[in-house]
Amino acid sequence: MPEQWEELLPAAVREQVDASLTRGRTIEAIKIAWDELRERGLGMREAQQFIAARYEALVPREDPDDPLDLASLADRTAGLPGRIVAIEAVWDGDTVHDWFVLLIAVLDEPAGEKCLATVYNRPGPHTEAARAREAGRALAGHLGVPFYFASPDAPDDNAPRWRDSYNGSVRVHPLDSSSHST
Repeated sequence: MPEQWEELLPAAVREQVDASLTRGRTIEAIKIAWDELRERGLGMREAQQFIAARYEALVPREDPDDPLDLASLADRTAGLPGRIVAIEAVWDGDTVHDWFVLLIAVLDEPAGEKCLATVYNRPGPHTEAARAREAGRALAGHLGVPFYFASPDAPDDNAPRWRDSYNGSVRVHPLDSSSHST
């Protein structure tokens, strides 16, 4: 149980763990906790679970810097270099957050991409995928560009990307086909 390990962690070490977590250094936090508690039976997997629980207590799941409302997302696209050719939702994940979805503006001339928001899972009826799809479709519609989400039904960080689809090598997901114009 993560609570058990937290009670065994000295206050000074807990402060180090918390400082690492608030700076986004989860691997460092895991190592600090594991180094301190492994002689008491803390395994690496338990250290990861403990740090994930500690992270949940310290850092809010929805980053206020990544709002999903249309006005905020549109504002984030305003200063991007180049022309936006698509809005894409892409799965990513780590040991602390598990799976999450990145909303990305795909740019052409100069070619590239810019992450506009990170959509984390949170309790409730709407998954991160559903919230990312809703926000991405709204933004794409506002900008008059296609929206692409290759794997809306299950996490897949190896799913084909929009540029692959744009080149004709990937079929568009039926749920998003009305948003595509390739």
